[in-house]
Amino acid sequence: MSENDTSVWLGSGRNIFLGIAVICAVMVAALTAGFLFPILFGSGMDRALSVLMPPISFAAAIGIASAAIFMGLKAMGADIPNMRRFFRILMIVMIAITVMLFVWLIITGISVDDSQIPGKFVQFKPMMGITGPVITLIFLCMTTLVSGIYLSDTKGAIEPEADGFFDIVSLVLSRVGMILVASIVCIMFFEVISRYFFNRPTLWANELSLWVAGFVFLLAGLYSMQQRSHIRIYIIYDMFPRWLQKASDVLSVFLIWVFTIGLVWGAFNEARDKIGRMETFGTAWDPPLPSTVKLAILVVIALVALQALSNLIADWNKAPEHHSPADEIDQSEIDNIRKTIED
Repeated sequence: MSENDTSVWLGSGRNIFLGIAVICAVMVAALTAGFLFPILFGSGMDRALSVLMPPISFAAAIGIASAAIFMGLKAMGADIPNMRRFFRILMIVMIAITVMLFVWLIITGISVDDSQIPGKFVQFKPMMGITGPVITLIFLCMTTLVSGIYLSDTKGAIEPEADGFFDIVSLVLSRVGMILVASIVCIMFFEVISRYFFNRPTLWANELSLWVAGFVFLLAGLYSMQQRSHIRIYIIYDMFPRWLQKASDVLSVFLIWVFTIGLVWGAFNEARDKIGRMETFGTAWDPPLPSTVKLAILVVIALVALQALSNLIADWNKAPEHHSPADEIDQSEIDNIRKTIED
Protein backbone atom coordinates (compact mmCIF):
# COMPACT_ATOMS: atom_id res chain seq x y z
CA MET A 1 0.00 0.00 0.00
CA SER A 2 1.48 3.35 -1.00
CA GLU A 3 1.67 6.50 1.05
CA ASN A 4 -1.14 8.12 -0.89
CA ASP A 5 -3.42 5.14 -0.16
CA THR A 6 -2.98 5.56 3.59
CA SER A 7 -2.97 9.35 3.68
CA VAL A 8 -5.87 11.03 5.45
CA TRP A 9 -4.99 14.69 5.29
CA LEU A 10 -1.24 15.46 5.04
CA GLY A 11 -1.07 14.18 1.48
CA SER A 12 -4.53 15.31 0.44
CA GLY A 13 -4.80 18.61 -1.39
CA ARG A 14 -8.44 19.06 -0.44
CA ASN A 15 -7.54 19.09 3.27
CA ILE A 16 -4.31 21.04 3.05
CA PHE A 17 -5.87 24.11 4.66
CA LEU A 18 -6.93 22.05 7.65
CA GLY A 19 -3.41 20.67 7.79
CA ILE A 20 -1.88 24.13 7.83
CA ALA A 21 -4.35 25.22 10.50
CA VAL A 22 -3.48 22.25 12.72
CA ILE A 23 0.25 22.71 12.28
CA CYS A 24 0.00 26.38 13.19
CA ALA A 25 -2.28 25.60 16.13
CA VAL A 26 0.22 23.06 17.43
CA MET A 27 3.03 25.58 17.07
CA VAL A 28 1.13 28.23 19.00
CA ALA A 29 0.03 25.69 21.62
CA ALA A 30 3.60 24.47 22.13
CA LEU A 31 4.89 28.00 22.54
CA THR A 32 2.03 28.93 24.84
CA ALA A 33 2.82 25.90 26.99
CA GLY A 34 6.25 27.46 27.42
CA PHE A 35 4.64 29.95 29.78
CA LEU A 36 5.04 27.28 32.42
CA PHE A 37 8.82 27.06 32.15
CA PRO A 38 9.64 30.62 33.29
CA ILE A 39 7.25 30.11 36.19
CA LEU A 40 9.17 26.99 37.18
CA PHE A 41 12.35 29.02 37.23
CA GLY A 42 10.65 31.51 39.56
CA SER A 43 10.41 34.41 37.10
CA GLY A 44 6.62 34.70 37.23
CA MET A 45 3.95 35.25 34.61
CA ASP A 46 5.16 38.72 33.60
CA ARG A 47 8.54 37.32 32.70
CA ALA A 48 6.90 34.49 30.76
CA LEU A 49 4.75 36.96 28.85
CA SER A 50 7.66 39.16 27.89
CA VAL A 51 9.80 36.21 26.81
CA LEU A 52 7.23 34.22 24.87
CA MET A 53 5.06 36.82 23.20
CA PRO A 54 7.59 37.44 20.37
CA PRO A 55 7.83 33.75 19.35
CA ILE A 56 4.06 33.31 19.65
CA SER A 57 3.53 36.35 17.42
CA PHE A 58 6.15 34.96 15.03
CA ALA A 59 4.33 31.61 14.87
CA ALA A 60 1.04 33.35 14.19
CA ALA A 61 2.66 35.36 11.39
CA ILE A 62 4.07 32.15 9.87
CA GLY A 63 0.62 30.58 10.02
CA ILE A 64 -1.03 33.51 8.25
CA ALA A 65 1.72 33.67 5.63
CA SER A 66 1.55 29.90 5.03
CA ALA A 67 -2.20 29.97 4.61
CA ALA A 68 -1.91 32.87 2.16
CA ILE A 69 0.74 31.05 0.13
CA PHE A 70 -1.28 27.85 -0.12
CA MET A 71 -4.44 29.76 -1.01
CA GLY A 72 -2.52 31.49 -3.78
CA LEU A 73 -1.16 28.18 -5.08
CA LYS A 74 -4.61 26.64 -5.11
CA ALA A 75 -6.09 29.69 -6.85
CA MET A 76 -3.48 29.31 -9.61
CA GLY A 77 -4.25 25.60 -9.92
CA ALA A 78 -0.81 24.54 -8.74
CA ASP A 79 -0.21 21.12 -7.20
CA ILE A 80 -0.25 21.08 -3.41
CA PRO A 81 2.89 19.38 -2.08
CA ASN A 82 2.54 16.15 -0.14
CA MET A 83 3.51 16.87 3.47
CA ARG A 84 3.36 13.26 4.67
CA ARG A 85 6.90 12.45 3.58
CA PHE A 86 8.23 15.62 5.20
CA PHE A 87 6.67 14.79 8.58
CA ARG A 88 7.89 11.19 8.39
CA ILE A 89 11.49 12.32 7.93
CA LEU A 90 11.08 14.97 10.62
CA MET A 91 9.63 12.39 13.04
CA ILE A 92 12.52 9.97 12.46
CA VAL A 93 15.10 12.71 13.02
CA MET A 94 13.37 13.95 16.17
CA ILE A 95 13.10 10.42 17.59
CA ALA A 96 16.80 9.80 16.95
CA ILE A 97 17.80 13.04 18.68
CA THR A 98 15.54 12.36 21.65
CA VAL A 99 16.87 8.81 22.09
CA MET A 100 20.46 10.08 22.02
CA LEU A 101 19.62 12.71 24.62
CA PHE A 102 18.03 10.10 26.86
CA VAL A 103 21.06 7.81 26.53
CA TRP A 104 23.34 10.70 27.35
CA LEU A 105 21.17 11.63 30.32
CA ILE A 106 21.18 8.07 31.65
CA ILE A 107 24.95 7.66 31.23
CA THR A 108 25.75 10.93 32.97
CA GLY A 109 23.19 10.22 35.68
CA ILE A 110 24.77 6.83 36.45
CA SER A 111 28.42 7.92 36.26
CA VAL A 112 28.09 11.13 38.30
CA ASP A 113 27.54 11.03 42.03
CA ASP A 114 24.28 12.81 42.92
CA SER A 115 26.01 14.66 45.75
CA GLN A 116 28.18 16.52 43.21
CA ILE A 117 25.11 18.18 41.69
CA PRO A 118 22.82 19.44 44.48
CA GLY A 119 19.16 18.77 43.84
CA LYS A 120 19.69 16.55 40.80
CA PHE A 121 16.61 14.36 40.30
CA VAL A 122 15.42 15.16 43.80
CA GLN A 123 12.54 17.52 43.02
CA PHE A 124 10.94 18.73 39.84
CA LYS A 125 11.88 22.41 40.05
CA PRO A 126 15.58 21.82 40.87
CA MET A 127 15.62 19.22 38.11
CA MET A 128 14.37 21.87 35.67
CA GLY A 129 17.37 23.99 36.60
CA ILE A 130 19.74 21.47 35.02
CA THR A 131 20.42 21.85 31.32
CA GLY A 132 20.31 18.17 30.38
CA PRO A 133 16.80 17.32 31.62
CA VAL A 134 15.37 20.58 30.24
CA ILE A 135 16.78 20.00 26.73
CA THR A 136 15.60 16.38 26.80
CA LEU A 137 12.12 17.42 27.92
CA ILE A 138 11.84 20.02 25.17
CA PHE A 139 12.89 17.56 22.47
CA LEU A 140 10.58 14.92 23.92
CA CYS A 141 7.59 17.28 23.68
CA MET A 142 8.50 18.31 20.13
CA THR A 143 8.97 14.67 19.07
CA THR A 144 5.60 13.72 20.55
CA LEU A 145 3.83 16.53 18.66
CA VAL A 146 5.51 15.75 15.34
CA SER A 147 4.80 12.03 15.76
CA GLY A 148 1.17 12.80 16.59
CA ILE A 149 0.80 14.85 13.41
CA TYR A 150 2.34 12.13 11.25
CA LEU A 151 0.46 9.22 12.82
CA SER A 152 -2.85 11.09 12.58
CA ASP A 153 -2.55 10.82 8.80
CA THR A 154 -3.15 7.06 8.95
CA LYS A 155 -6.70 5.80 9.36
CA GLY A 156 -7.28 2.75 11.53
CA ALA A 157 -9.35 -0.19 10.29
CA ILE A 158 -12.26 0.59 12.63
CA GLU A 159 -11.99 4.37 12.56
CA PRO A 160 -14.61 6.41 10.67
CA GLU A 161 -13.71 8.92 8.00
CA ALA A 162 -12.50 12.28 9.29
CA ASP A 163 -15.24 14.49 7.86
CA GLY A 164 -15.76 17.09 10.58
CA PHE A 165 -14.09 20.49 10.72
CA PHE A 166 -12.45 19.62 14.07
CA ASP A 167 -11.65 15.95 13.43
CA ILE A 168 -8.05 16.48 12.42
CA VAL A 169 -7.22 18.37 15.62
CA SER A 170 -8.76 15.56 17.66
CA LEU A 171 -6.90 12.91 15.66
CA VAL A 172 -3.55 14.64 16.23
CA LEU A 173 -4.20 14.88 19.97
CA SER A 174 -5.48 11.30 20.13
CA ARG A 175 -2.25 10.06 18.54
CA VAL A 176 -0.35 12.07 21.15
CA GLY A 177 -2.38 10.27 23.81
CA MET A 178 -1.49 6.90 22.28
CA ILE A 179 2.19 7.82 22.36
CA LEU A 180 1.82 8.83 26.01
CA VAL A 181 0.46 5.36 26.82
CA ALA A 182 3.66 3.87 25.39
CA SER A 183 5.70 6.40 27.36
CA ILE A 184 4.13 5.21 30.63
CA VAL A 185 5.33 1.69 29.82
CA CYS A 186 8.82 3.04 29.11
CA ILE A 187 8.86 5.00 32.37
CA MET A 188 7.93 1.98 34.44
CA PHE A 189 10.40 -0.20 32.52
CA PHE A 190 13.16 2.31 33.25
CA GLU A 191 12.22 2.27 36.93
CA VAL A 192 12.40 -1.54 37.09
CA ILE A 193 15.81 -1.59 35.37
CA SER A 194 17.17 1.19 37.59
CA ARG A 195 15.88 -0.40 40.79
CA TYR A 196 16.74 -4.06 40.26
CA PHE A 197 19.76 -3.97 37.93
CA PHE A 198 21.60 -0.79 39.00
CA ASN A 199 20.18 -0.52 42.52
CA ARG A 200 19.36 3.15 41.85
CA PRO A 201 15.57 3.55 42.19
CA THR A 202 14.16 6.84 41.00
CA LEU A 203 12.02 9.29 42.95
CA TRP A 204 10.08 10.45 39.91
CA ALA A 205 8.86 7.37 38.00
CA ASN A 206 5.63 6.87 39.96
CA GLU A 207 4.63 10.56 39.93
CA LEU A 208 5.56 10.97 36.27
CA SER A 209 3.48 7.94 35.26
CA LEU A 210 0.51 9.35 37.19
CA TRP A 211 1.05 12.74 35.57
CA VAL A 212 1.16 11.32 32.06
CA ALA A 213 -1.80 9.02 32.76
CA GLY A 214 -3.91 12.04 33.67
CA PHE A 215 -3.37 13.54 30.23
CA VAL A 216 -3.99 10.16 28.59
CA PHE A 217 -7.35 9.95 30.35
CA LEU A 218 -8.36 13.41 29.14
CA LEU A 219 -7.22 12.89 25.55
CA ALA A 220 -8.98 9.52 25.46
CA GLY A 221 -12.25 11.33 26.15
CA LEU A 222 -11.65 13.65 23.20
CA TYR A 223 -10.81 10.68 20.97
CA SER A 224 -13.97 8.86 22.07
CA MET A 225 -16.08 11.85 21.11
CA GLN A 226 -14.45 12.07 17.69
CA GLN A 227 -14.96 8.34 17.09
CA ARG A 228 -18.58 8.45 18.33
CA SER A 229 -17.60 5.60 20.65
CA HIS A 230 -18.85 7.13 23.90
CA ILE A 231 -21.77 5.50 25.72
CA ARG A 232 -25.06 6.03 23.87
CA ILE A 233 -28.48 4.46 24.45
CA TYR A 234 -30.36 3.89 21.18
CA ILE A 235 -33.55 2.16 22.38
CA ILE A 236 -35.71 5.27 22.10
CA TYR A 237 -33.49 7.17 19.65
CA ASP A 238 -33.93 4.54 16.90
CA MET A 239 -37.71 4.85 17.11
CA PHE A 240 -37.62 8.59 16.37
CA PRO A 241 -38.13 10.00 12.87
CA ARG A 242 -35.09 11.68 11.36
CA TRP A 243 -36.17 15.21 12.28
CA LEU A 244 -36.62 14.20 15.91
CA GLN A 245 -33.25 12.45 15.91
CA LYS A 246 -31.68 15.70 14.71
CA ALA A 247 -33.51 17.59 17.45
CA SER A 248 -32.17 15.12 20.01
CA ASP A 249 -28.64 15.56 18.67
CA VAL A 250 -28.96 19.34 18.91
CA LEU A 251 -30.22 19.04 22.48
CA SER A 252 -27.33 16.75 23.41
CA VAL A 253 -24.73 19.13 21.97
CA PHE A 254 -26.47 22.06 23.68
CA LEU A 255 -26.26 20.30 27.06
CA ILE A 256 -22.58 19.51 26.46
CA TRP A 257 -21.91 23.17 25.81
CA VAL A 258 -23.91 24.22 28.88
CA PHE A 259 -21.83 21.86 31.02
CA THR A 260 -18.59 23.07 29.42
CA ILE A 261 -19.38 26.75 29.93
CA GLY A 262 -20.45 26.10 33.53
CA LEU A 263 -17.32 24.11 34.30
CA VAL A 264 -14.95 26.65 32.75
CA TRP A 265 -16.80 29.53 34.38
CA GLY A 266 -16.70 27.94 37.83
CA ALA A 267 -13.19 26.49 37.76
CA PHE A 268 -11.25 29.08 35.76
CA ASN A 269 -10.19 31.18 38.74
CA GLU A 270 -9.06 28.13 40.68
CA ALA A 271 -7.08 26.82 37.71
CA ARG A 272 -5.52 30.24 37.21
CA ASP A 273 -4.49 30.43 40.87
CA LYS A 274 -3.04 26.91 40.82
CA ILE A 275 -0.99 27.69 37.73
CA GLY A 276 0.08 31.04 39.18
CA ARG A 277 1.60 29.42 42.26
CA MET A 278 2.45 26.16 40.44
CA GLU A 279 0.76 23.99 43.03
CA THR A 280 2.75 20.77 43.43
CA PHE A 281 1.96 17.16 44.33
CA GLY A 282 3.60 17.14 47.76
CA THR A 283 5.80 14.10 47.14
CA ALA A 284 9.56 13.58 47.03
CA TRP A 285 9.80 14.64 43.37
CA ASP A 286 7.02 17.20 43.91
CA PRO A 287 5.85 17.84 40.32
CA PRO A 288 3.22 20.52 39.53
CA LEU A 289 0.68 17.80 38.79
CA PRO A 290 -2.44 19.40 40.34
CA SER A 291 -1.97 22.77 38.63
CA THR A 292 -1.25 21.43 35.14
CA VAL A 293 -3.94 18.76 35.18
CA LYS A 294 -6.52 21.25 36.48
CA LEU A 295 -5.81 23.54 33.54
CA ALA A 296 -5.76 20.59 31.13
CA ILE A 297 -9.25 19.55 32.27
CA LEU A 298 -10.67 22.92 31.26
CA VAL A 299 -8.84 22.94 27.92
CA VAL A 300 -9.80 19.38 26.96
CA ILE A 301 -13.45 19.74 27.97
CA ALA A 302 -13.60 22.78 25.68
CA LEU A 303 -12.08 20.69 22.88
CA VAL A 304 -14.65 17.95 23.53
CA ALA A 305 -17.44 20.52 23.16
CA LEU A 306 -15.97 21.69 19.85
CA GLN A 307 -15.70 18.09 18.68
CA ALA A 308 -19.33 17.46 19.61
CA LEU A 309 -20.34 20.47 17.50
CA SER A 310 -18.15 19.17 14.65
CA ASN A 311 -19.87 15.78 14.85
CA LEU A 312 -23.30 17.41 14.76
CA ILE A 313 -22.48 19.41 11.62
CA ALA A 314 -20.79 16.45 9.88
CA ASP A 315 -23.66 14.05 10.63
CA TRP A 316 -26.49 16.47 9.86
CA ASN A 317 -27.17 15.31 6.29
CA LYS A 318 -26.23 11.66 6.76
CA ALA A 319 -28.77 8.88 6.46
CA PRO A 320 -30.40 7.79 9.73
CA GLU A 321 -28.62 5.07 11.65
CA HIS A 322 -30.23 1.94 13.03
CA HIS A 323 -28.48 -0.03 15.72
CA SER A 324 -28.63 -3.61 16.93
CA PRO A 325 -26.61 -5.79 19.33
CA ALA A 326 -24.71 -7.09 16.30
CA ASP A 327 -23.16 -3.65 15.85
CA GLU A 328 -21.08 -4.24 18.99
CA ILE A 329 -19.42 -7.28 17.42
CA ASP A 330 -16.05 -6.46 15.87
CA GLN A 331 -15.75 -9.12 13.18
CA SER A 332 -12.17 -8.18 12.30
CA GLU A 333 -11.13 -8.63 15.94
CA ILE A 334 -12.86 -12.01 16.09
CA ASP A 335 -11.06 -13.09 12.91
CA ASN A 336 -7.71 -12.04 14.37
CA ILE A 337 -8.38 -13.97 17.58
CA ARG A 338 -9.42 -17.05 15.60
CA LYS A 339 -6.29 -16.82 13.44
CA THR A 340 -4.10 -16.47 16.53
CA ILE A 341 -5.65 -19.57 18.11
CA GLU A 342 -5.26 -21.57 14.92
CA ASP A 343 -1.60 -20.57 14.57
